[in-house]
Amino acid sequence: MMDKEKLRELCLVHTDLKDDDIEKLERIADILPIIADLVKADVFIDCLTRDPNEAIVVAEAKPSMYPSMYKYTVVGELALRENEPAALRTLETGMITRDLKAITQENATVKQNVVPIKNDEGKTIAVLIMEQDITEDLNHDRHMEILSETAQQLAETLLSFKEADVENSITKHLNDAIVIFDENGFATYANPVAIELYKKLGYKDNIIGMHFNNLVLDGSTYESVICDRSCNIFDINVGKLALQVKYAVITSKDKIKGLTMLIKDITEVKEKEKELILKSFAIREIHHRVKNNLQTIASILRLQSRRIDNEQVKKYFSESINRILSIAVTHEILAQNGVDDVDIKTILERLKEYILSYGMVPNKDISLEIKGDTIIIDSDKATSIALVVNELLQNSLQYAFIGRDKGEIRVNIQKGIMYSNISIVDDGVGFNVDSNKPGSLGLNIVKNIVRDKLNGTLSIESSSLGTRVEFDFKNE
Repeated sequence: MMDKEKLRELCLVHTDLKDDDIEKLERIADILPIIADLVKADVFIDCLTRDPNEAIVVAEAKPSMYPSMYKYTVVGELALRENEPAALRTLETGMITRDLKAITQENATVKQNVVPIKNDEGKTIAVLIMEQDITEDLNHDRHMEILSETAQQLAETLLSFKEADVENSITKHLNDAIVIFDENGFATYANPVAIELYKKLGYKDNIIGMHFNNLVLDGSTYESVICDRSCNIFDINVGKLALQVKYAVITSKDKIKGLTMLIKDITEVKEKEKELILKSFAIREIHHRVKNNLQTIASILRLQSRRIDNEQVKKYFSESINRILSIAVTHEILAQNGVDDVDIKTILERLKEYILSYGMVPNKDISLEIKGDTIIIDSDKATSIALVVNELLQNSLQYAFIGRDKGEIRVNIQKGIMYSNISIVDDGVGFNVDSNKPGSLGLNIVKNIVRDKLNGTLSIESSSLGTRVEFDFKNE
């Protein structure tokens, strides 16, 4: 049991809490060891002091089966805003704070998950803090995230269990099924969600009074869970229901007093996951077929061009094939990802590989570099950008280095707040932007796509030192 006298004294000296509020904190302090075992972490109750930048620790509990990060008690110690921003934020806003770094009173760096403790009027009177060693692995990060969602519900449930009028308690409004067993493994309490869940599973009798071994759904036994004492999480399927089961051993003064079982119905979540997987497969298959069809069209055009003797017509065929394949590149990447959004930098890198393999001018040493920001866009916009960049690169390769053996082309992607832009810069011979040079048809295509499909603008600067073409497009 917690030191209630110490808690009350600290609240009276350092806070403006009313007597009813202090009594609620005393009841939560009683069950703090259960929560510590559930989340496998040090847990604390902090209250805001009369100084808005300071909170005070009024209760604490260490997990019975796991090492604590604290050598000494911190009850009565201050939590300063600069050290524990999560605690002060939740005290002020009444909102849950997850995975925020903090410095403990023993100068250790931790992550805090903080949930508000509210009185009957809905006012935040304190916070429940769960601390995690920042050096723990990512699996424990996920474990803490899941359990922190349940900790506040567990605290409220156990409080309500101690009150006389359970039927009117907050347990009616909880989403998790909660069953509490005594030291012999018999159910002494079940909230309405648990009772309704077991009715769905076909149970006819009142589950209160039943033994754990008749209610367990994952194959565990009461003895095995008690001996293990670890708060494991199991995902199981029972009939058409998908359930997540968690256990927490209840101890007092190192003696086992019972067991808490929490069951969350995650059927809807699992169904949505299945839908997303099926959608991903469908999207992947669609893009794969589009890519194959485009490559087939390109192959047919290439075969047709071989039958043509007119070099100018062959050139037009080649340009059309390049445009088709630039679209195919986008669908190829989308087929691999199985989603309808893609990083434009990935598209342009793949386009670069294609150009280096098939589009480079023979007997010229031209380097092509793509750099810049990551920008996630939908497939339609990605296709338009790929077309524009392909057109500009092909123009640069064909016309920028006439009479030169080597050159350089740089593509830069810059993400903006409302608009992002892509620039293609070469160090070639340049051209007169206003003249009707070869390739002007391609530039007209570029202008139309930028204006009509990307809702952007195009600018061209050219001199004897090279050419810079830049276009922007609106972010999603």
